[in-house]
Amino acid sequence: MANDVLNTLLKEYEHKKLVAELDLDKRKSDLYALYPELEKIESDLNSFAIDFAKSTLLGKKSPSLKKLNIKINNLKKEREKILVSNGYDSSYLKPSYECSLCNDTGFVKKDNKKVMCSCLKQRLLENSYDSSNLFNLKSENFSTFKSTIFSNKVDFEKYGQNISPRENILNIKDKAIEFVENFDDPNSKNLLFSGNTGSGKSFMSNCIAAEVLKRNKTVLYQTAPVLLEGVIDYKMSRNKDLKNNVYKTALESDLLIIDDLGTESLNSMKLSELFTILNTRLLNLNNKVVKTIISTNLNIKEIFSFYEERIGSRIAGFYDIYYFFGNDLRLAKKRK
Repeated sequence: MANDVLNTLLKEYEHKKLVAELDLDKRKSDLYALYPELEKIESDLNSFAIDFAKSTLLGKKSPSLKKLNIKINNLKKEREKILVSNGYDSSYLKPSYECSLCNDTGFVKKDNKKVMCSCLKQRLLENSYDSSNLFNLKSENFSTFKSTIFSNKVDFEKYGQNISPRENILNIKDKAIEFVENFDDPNSKNLLFSGNTGSGKSFMSNCIAAEVLKRNKTVLYQTAPVLLEGVIDYKMSRNKDLKNNVYKTALESDLLIIDDLGTESLNSMKLSELFTILNTRLLNLNNKVVKTIISTNLNIKEIFSFYEERIGSRIAGFYDIYYFFGNDLRLAKKRK
């Protein structure tokens, strides 16, 4: 079953790559008809590239290679100048691959070995656990973030804070961007987003997920009830299909976002699995830096009360905690 999914995805990648390259051929054909000098540059570039490769293989002296390289760079600059001066983007004559890392092949070279690209890993993750909840990223990301929907009024009596909801969310946004920038730093902490429903926690999580995916990381976004039920169902099942290994996915995803922590019906088994997931990711047992974001309506005191102390202490010690407050944004959107 897992091989079937992979083969299907590889065919999809093959098709995407072909479409990107056919689109480039069409753009070239149209552009060369308007600007024949671009076709001449393309021909010269190909010729010089072949000469450069031959010279390198034959071990010719560096001066000849240097001259060829200068010619190639000059032609590229000339091509870019023609494109830009005629209103085209400088990358117009490059294929528009969805993934610039693997050029829509699904694989990259690492240490002289062919390894699976993170974009293909993410697609496999989404297929193996299709409730990854990443369907909102086009509408919920930093480019669509609007602080103006948050009140600019300070209301200590209502929120217990000396800053406005708007100032607070802007502070959290800065910290979220910092989290993304320092994602690969093993010393940077995980995140706990605490606050009432509709205060922007899920939106901010999606913003982070979108940026992390751009950095060729894998992301699993799931609610606590579904995640823990899925892990237990997998562990209790006699037929452990690798395709549905939710447990492995939860442990190994570069970023795990656990939404709605505190809404699950708890028992000793779920407590144990939650601790294992959080602790394994903290201990870096899979020999790579992974990060976790937890979103909850509970505050840290309630987490200690609601869960075992060992879970509360892991969160208190290894997570930066941010409190979201303000009017319910979902209700505001409905009124509009």
